[in-house]
Amino acid sequence: MKPVPVSRPEARYGRARLSSRSRRRLAIALTVVAVTAGLAVAFIAYRRIGTSEVTGSLAAYRVIDNETASVTISVTRKDPSRPVDCIVRVRAYDGSETGRREVLVAPSDQTTVQVTTTLKSSKPPAMADIYGCGTDVPAYLRSS
Repeated sequence: MKPVPVSRPEARYGRARLSSRSRRRLAIALTVVAVTAGLAVAFIAYRRIGTSEVTGSLAAYRVIDNETASVTISVTRKDPSRPVDCIVRVRAYDGSETGRREVLVAPSDQTTVQVTTTLKSSKPPAMADIYGCGTDVPAYLRSS
């Protein structure tokens, strides 16, 4: 005689488990979805962050006195005919930002240009750096 299958009450014992073949298929499908989502996020991040139209770097700085520093930045842009806005800053010995200035980098025929500016500092300056550059130039910096 053949044994009669006994039904399991789901409320007491839970649902029946998936077969090993179904679990394997589910794991493969979830892995494919996770890898595809990761690649999509990486691609979008690269397009937004990795391919900037303009990059700025600190070329040099010189502390002039206890209130002033001279900062030279090097700016590279894909389209040199567009003006660029860069923010440079000075820092005190404790690392705090003690002075900041926006600098207009005028259109040029060269893709890389150097610009020097002078910054005032509220504490004796110890170093200078560039905060960033962008192509969205505010109206108060644009030349008339």
